[in-house]
Amino acid sequence: MATGDSDDDRAAAREQGRALFAGPCEFVMAAAKLEQVPAGALPEIAFAGRSNVGKSSLINALTGRNTLARTSNTPGRTQLLIFFNLGGRLTLTDLPGYGYAEAPKSTVENWTRLVDAYLRGRAPLRRVLLLVDARRGVGAIDREVMTMLDRSAVSYQVTLTKCDKLKPTALAALVARTAAELVAHTAGHPEVLTTSARTQAGLAELRAALGELALPIPGPA
Repeated sequence: MATGDSDDDRAAAREQGRALFAGPCEFVMAAAKLEQVPAGALPEIAFAGRSNVGKSSLINALTGRNTLARTSNTPGRTQLLIFFNLGGRLTLTDLPGYGYAEAPKSTVENWTRLVDAYLRGRAPLRRVLLLVDARRGVGAIDREVMTMLDRSAVSYQVTLTKCDKLKPTALAALVARTAAELVAHTAGHPEVLTTSARTQAGLAELRAALGELALPIPGPA
C-alpha cells in the first residue's frame, strides 16, 4: 500500500488480503534441483532469510494453518524449495535458510546454489520477502543477499520477524535504521514490514501488500 493511500483504501486492501489468505492454499511440490522447479503461471512471492528466522512459521500464520509449512527449532531444516498455490492467484515459495545450518557443508553449498539460481532466473517472481529476526537486525549475510538481489534486479522487501520480542521504542528504532540502510539498495522496497507469527501483529498489513501482487479475483464466466 502506498503511503498516501486513504484509510478507506487501506481498509479495502486489508480486506482483500484477508480474503485471499483465508482461501484455499495447497502444497504444490518440493524441488531439490532447478530442473524440478514447476513452471510458473502465477505471480510468485518467495520467503527468504537466515536459518531459523521463522519463514515457515510466518507462512503458517499468514494462511491460518498450523502445519502447512514445516517448522523446526533446528536451523537448516528446510533444504528444498517448497511451493504452495494460494487460491489459484499467487504462489508462495519457502526457500532454504541461509547462514548457519546443521547440515554437511556440501549439502549447504548445494542448496545455496539452488536458491541463487532460482532467484536469478525465476520470471514469475514478483517479490522476495527478506525476513530478518528483529532481535538480530540486518547482518552481514543479509547484506550479501541484498547486494545479490540488487545486481539481479529482483525486488525484495525486508520483513522483520519475531517483533513481539522487542519493546515498541526499540522496534521503531530498528525500523528507522533498516529503512535508512535500504536507501542505498536499488531493488529494495522502501517500506520495512514488522510481523510476529506468535501475536499476529503486522500480518494484516503483510497480507494486504501481497494481495496487491496476486492475480485479480476471476470474474463471472
